[in-house]
Parts: sequence; structure tokens; C-alpha cells
Amino acid sequence: QVQLVESGGGLVEPGGSLRLSCVASGEIFSIHTMGWSRQAPGKQRELVAAITSAGKTNYTDSVKGRFTISRDNEKDTVYLQMSSLKPEDTAVYYCNARTIYYSNGILPESWGQGTQVTVSS
Repeated sequence: QVQLVESGGGLVEPGGSLRLSCVASGEIFSIHTMGWSRQAPGKQRELVAAITSAGKTNYTDSVKGRFTISRDNEKDTVYLQMSSLKPEDTAVYYCNARTIYYSNGILPESWGQGTQVTVSS
């Protein structure tokens, strides 16, 4: 069994910063890609950022230069440092892990429960 648990969401004023964390638990050997997606009310879920175990990153255009994704492979943890936050960043942020090698084999994908980020004055 593999579980992802996010933390770090909350309410922040425009221009502020937040750091999200996501820890994967279970008898995990390695995870190929970890990332963050978000879903705003009335909108489809979108990929925000992703990072491979080798450290290759990609970002959606709207967050480039403002958000930074990083991970600690030893701790099976991924982070999202969000700066210069805008009201349009308001959404539920979901942690995602793909191609998880663990004690029962290979799990294609796993999602966290989500954490709310609200950017408002």
C-alpha cells in the first residue's frame, strides 16, 4: 500500500509565499516522477509541476519563475515552493507520484487527498 499525504496549504495574501510538502509512505523502493496538480472550482485539474528522480523538472507556463519543485529521494518527499502568489493560484493542490516501485511490484500512479491553497486579501 502506498499513500501520499500533503501538507502546507492555507490562506495567503497576494504576493505571498507558501511551501507545500508531500510524503509518500509504504514499502517504497523508488518513485520515478513526483508532481503537483491543482484544481480550481469549475475547472479541470491541471499539472502544475513535476520532477523525476534524476531531477528533471517541468512547469506549466503560468507558474514558471514563481514556483519551484524539488524532492528528497531518500525521504520520498516532494516540495512545491510557491512565491508571488496570485488569486488565480487558488485551488486544491494534489500530490501525484508515477511509476512507484514498491514491495508488491510497480504501482503506475498514486494521488494524495489534496490541500487547499487560497490566495486572497
